Amino acid sequence: MAISLSVVLLLAIVLVVMIRGGSIKTGPAIVAALFGFFMASTGMAPSINRFLNSLAETIDQIKF
Repeated sequence: MAISLSVVLLLAIVLVVMIRGGSIKTGPAIVAALFGFFMASTGMAPSINRFLNSLAETIDQIKF
């Protein structure tokens, strides 16, 4: 739960920065957000969630 909340917050911040910076217009940003929202209710959601969790664990194991 903490990882997905952190990812959602990070992506929201990136989206706001991109909109304010002019990299992406408001219309395409809304379409992208709605796509993600509806993608979360499909059968692919568990696979995407597992992939992102394993990616986060891999990154967490990297020692600098």
